[in-house]
Amino acid sequence: MAKYRRQIYTLPEELERDKYIIAKYLVHADVPDFWKLAADIAIEQTSGSWTDIPGEKNELIEKHCGRVVSVFAIPDVTFGDTSGMRSFFMELAFPIINYTVQIPMMLSSVIGNISMMGTLKLMDLEFPKIWMESMPGPQFGVPGIRDLLGVQDRPLVNNMIKPCTGLNPKETAKLFYEAAAGGTDIVKDDELIADTSYSSVEERVKLCMQMEKRVFEETGERTLYTVNITDNPRRTTELAKIAVEAGANALMLNHLTAGYSLLHELAEDPLFNVPILAHTNFVGAFSWSQQSGMSAHLSLAKLSRICGADVVVYPAPYGKIPHTVESYVKTGYTLQQPMAGLKPTWPLVGGGVQPGMVDVLMKDLGNDLVLGVGAGIHAHPMGPRAGAMAMRQAIDASLAGQPLRDACAEHKELDACIAEWGVPGEKDIYGLSKQALKRS
Repeated sequence: MAKYRRQIYTLPEELERDKYIIAKYLVHADVPDFWKLAADIAIEQTSGSWTDIPGEKNELIEKHCGRVVSVFAIPDVTFGDTSGMRSFFMELAFPIINYTVQIPMMLSSVIGNISMMGTLKLMDLEFPKIWMESMPGPQFGVPGIRDLLGVQDRPLVNNMIKPCTGLNPKETAKLFYEAAAGGTDIVKDDELIADTSYSSVEERVKLCMQMEKRVFEETGERTLYTVNITDNPRRTTELAKIAVEAGANALMLNHLTAGYSLLHELAEDPLFNVPILAHTNFVGAFSWSQQSGMSAHLSLAKLSRICGADVVVYPAPYGKIPHTVESYVKTGYTLQQPMAGLKPTWPLVGGGVQPGMVDVLMKDLGNDLVLGVGAGIHAHPMGPRAGAMAMRQAIDASLAGQPLRDACAEHKELDACIAEWGVPGEKDIYGLSKQALKRS
C-alpha cells in the first residue's frame, strides 16, 4: 500500500460537508506517523483494507473512501522524539453515499472494526443537513410534554416504581397512585421489568391509567405512565400497540440494549402517538471507558435525540453512579440546546436523587429538567406520597430562592426527608460535610 494517498486527505475548508458525516476521535497509539494512521483508519472503515485491493480504483475511492480532515498530536510535536504512546485528535469524514439514513450501518462505519483498537474513542459526530432532516427527532420533546401535563414553568418529577421487580400489576398501580397523588408528573416502570409472567404490560397499563384518572379527578394534575415495552424487535412493536390500545399515554424503551434503530422506528410510527422515554441502562458498556467506545454525550444524548427520544434517563453525578459533572452537564445541554430544528429532549437525571439535591440539579441544567427519584420517594419515612410531596416542596423552594432548611420548617414531608438523607455537600459550622462526619 502506498504510504500516502493524496486523494484521501482534504483540508476542512474544501470538504463538501453535505456529503459526509464527520467523526471525531481521541486516539492513543504508539506510532511514528499519525498522518498515515488516520488514513489507514479512514480506508479500513470504508473502501479498503490493510493492503492494496485490486478493485479499489481511483473512481471508487473518490466516491466511497473516507477522508482525513484533520489530525493533531497532543501535545503538538514538530521536532524531537515521537516514539512511545502518544495521544491524537482526529476528524475523519465518511461519505453518506455508503449507507442510507439509518443508524446501524452508520455506526458500523464510524465505530465498527476500529472499536477493537482499545485505545480509540469516538467523541462526536457531525451530521449533514440532509441526514438530519431525515431523522425523526422527538415528536413531543420539552414543549409537547409540558402541554400534555399542563406544566409550563418548573422541572418535572419522575418516579421509578420500587421494588424494581416482583410486583404484580395491582401492587404497581397502588404505588403509582401514591406517587402521582403526591405530585409526581411521570411514573415509569423500572428498567428491569417489562412484559413478564407475573406482570403483563397490558394489565399494568389498564390499572395504572385507572389510577391516573383518579389522581386527575382528585388533584387536577395529569401523570404520564411510561410503561416498559422492551423486548425483541417484533415483540416490542406488538407491546407498543397493546399498550397504546390499553390506554397508555407514554412508552419506555431500554434503547441501548434494544437498539437505536428500534427507537427510531417507534418514534416514526404514527400508531404510537405518545411520548417515548429512553432508558440508557447499558451506557457503561458504551461510554464509561476513558479510552474506547463512544463519548457519553454522543451515546446518551445526540443519538437518542435524533432517533426520537422525548425523555432520556441518565445518571446525575451526586448520587449512586459515578459520572463527572462536566459529562452530565454536556449531556444535558446536548439534549436541550438547539440542534438542526429538532425539538429539545428532556434530560431525566436519576441514580440516587433525593430532595436535598434538587437545588444544585436545577442550577446545573435549568427548569427544562426531569428529576428522577426512585427510592427517594418510595423509601421516604412517611411513605411514597410524602416522598413525592417533598420533591415538589424542594422544587418550589428552589424556584422561590428559599433556603432548603427554611422550607423544611414549613413542610413536614421535606423536613423528614432531609433529616433522613441530608443535603449532599452541605457544610456544618466546622466546614465538614455531613457525609464526612458519618464516615468519621
